[in-house]
Amino acid sequence: MNRREFLESSSATLVGVAMLRLPSLAQQATTPPATAFNEIRRGVGYFTGQGGTIGYLVNGDGAIAVDSQFPATAGACVEGLKQKAPKGIDLLINTHHHGDHTGGNPIFKPVVRHIVCQEKCLELHKKTAAAATNPVPQAFADVTFGESWSTMLGDDKVWAYYNGKGHTSGDAIIVFEKANVVHMGDLMFNRVHPRLDFAAGGSARNWIKVLSKVAKRHRDAVFIFGHAKAGAPVTGPAKELEYFRDYLSRVVDIVQKGVKAKKSKEELVKTIEVPRFPDHVSSGQVLTLAGILGSIYDEITAK
Repeated sequence: MNRREFLESSSATLVGVAMLRLPSLAQQATTPPATAFNEIRRGVGYFTGQGGTIGYLVNGDGAIAVDSQFPATAGACVEGLKQKAPKGIDLLINTHHHGDHTGGNPIFKPVVRHIVCQEKCLELHKKTAAAATNPVPQAFADVTFGESWSTMLGDDKVWAYYNGKGHTSGDAIIVFEKANVVHMGDLMFNRVHPRLDFAAGGSARNWIKVLSKVAKRHRDAVFIFGHAKAGAPVTGPAKELEYFRDYLSRVVDIVQKGVKAKKSKEELVKTIEVPRFPDHVSSGQVLTLAGILGSIYDEITAK
């Protein structure tokens, strides 16, 4: 698999960190990141480079992209999609506001008709950008939705759904209906400790419900994941969502029992493993077991 990098935008409460598929603390790679287009079926595929996985649909009427990574790889994605779709890129959809999924928006902006996202995602994107200590160019969505939104491209229908709080309070899943492929954004981390952005309204307890709901609703779909540990796939079946759900449930249970036993946050984040889930690993200084434990502690103890 290609190296991947994960960046959360800086703000008063958010810590900016970059992550390649192999752990790294550098915001930009010292050498051009490796990129690749990977086909799934019926014109739907995914693009790997620097940041969260980009999904796409290409057919005779053009192309739609889901998420934009960083500028360093967004350009390669744009050029590749333009070659695949001579009629051009119709839309860019953001699954959520984090920088490794929206940092490339300014590269897409001149070539797409619209940028689409859930309404809470736009609010968080603007808030985070305004609070950044080192501002970078941004391109915000100009089309938003509440519960759902849809469009047609050729003979395929593309849906965006909001299922409530999860990784943030503005995560959407994107469904390519005829291809039966679902882009999860950062509602799905494969075998790596996830980040819960509690400061942006995220909720691990509702995230668990969202994973169950989506896995049940799209039982036969192929899912595109936001991130995976080095060597692990960024696509998979519904059972992978359920496995990640069970991992999250176990972590929540660890924290709930610790709080009931009157353990402090400092004590809880020293937990070194999640029983039955030894295959989940840390990456960088944010995607760690301590990080997810601490965020869930904040959620559970919030007044």
